[in-house]
Amino acid sequence: MKRLLFALALPLAAQPHLQNARMETRAVTGSLDATFRGILSAQTGPAWIAYAAPQVPGDRQMCCWNSNNGVTCQGCTLEPRTGDNAAFPPSTGPVRLEGAAEFYVFFRVENRQVDKIRNFSIDCNIDAGGLPFYWLTGVNPAQSIALLESQTSSGTRRIVDGAISSTALHRDPAADAALDRLTATSQPEETRRQAAFWLGNARGRHGYEALLRILKDDPSDRVREHAVFALTESKETGAIPEIVRIARDDQSTRVRGQALFWLAQKATRQISEDAIRNAIDHDPETEVKKKALFALTQMRNGDGVPILIEVAKTNHNAAVRKQAMFWLGQSKDPRAVKFFEGLLETH
Repeated sequence: MKRLLFALALPLAAQPHLQNARMETRAVTGSLDATFRGILSAQTGPAWIAYAAPQVPGDRQMCCWNSNNGVTCQGCTLEPRTGDNAAFPPSTGPVRLEGAAEFYVFFRVENRQVDKIRNFSIDCNIDAGGLPFYWLTGVNPAQSIALLESQTSSGTRRIVDGAISSTALHRDPAADAALDRLTATSQPEETRRQAAFWLGNARGRHGYEALLRILKDDPSDRVREHAVFALTESKETGAIPEIVRIARDDQSTRVRGQALFWLAQKATRQISEDAIRNAIDHDPETEVKKKALFALTQMRNGDGVPILIEVAKTNHNAAVRKQAMFWLGQSKDPRAVKFFEGLLETH
């Protein structure tokens, strides 16, 4: 009876909606790593190994959409197909996954090594391309994260990126520690960039605080400007004020300019306008002023056009005025056209 109640309370072993697969179910009785390596060592041809893992909160859709003769279907094909597309059942309405308890981690293996890692939502239809498919049950989340982290040291860029995203989606504290290790300055720059994105996108307060550390300490402008983008993915209330601070105070011209761009994309009109005006008026670097002008072109509903006109008319920096006029010419906004007509009339 206890075993039955336990199974009803924890639906983590629910199998994916799978077709065209040579399926074998295996329980993890020791460590996940040992079970995984056991399959890997015996599998020379291509195969898939997969399991369920607890998912962080949020509406996360990890699937594919296909349309054939006007019928929309939800499903992913794991292997290239030479004939018709996989016949997935038609979708009958919107997919709602907010609050989904779990997601699926898929490893493609061949020649005794991993060559792809993918994530899927629990209701995604999946065609395995006729390959062997090992479904693992009883997977410990912390062991899953450890297995994924082990793939970041020797895999290709595709494998590393897949391992990082899978790690970030785990609803387990071990994921925070793993992502922190992956943003250490000893890691490759691209690994740090990917880990920074997922800290902002999926790791809540811990992710936000980790991004502040990266923005303070990472020596790479490329990593730090990506951390600015990651802050825009965070739902923490301090994210936008922090980007405003970066736009004003960061030591890097490149990072300040990137912060202005994302403020125009993500912040309220008043916040983005104030930050951009401040950069145009007070930033010591002309290049940042130019990036501020480009940020004005990214504001919604053409809200940046009046400021561009103002700058083109009155700014004391000739290079800045010229750049403002360039972006006004690109805008095709009626207010910009009227501005240029006025210039022609006075000459």
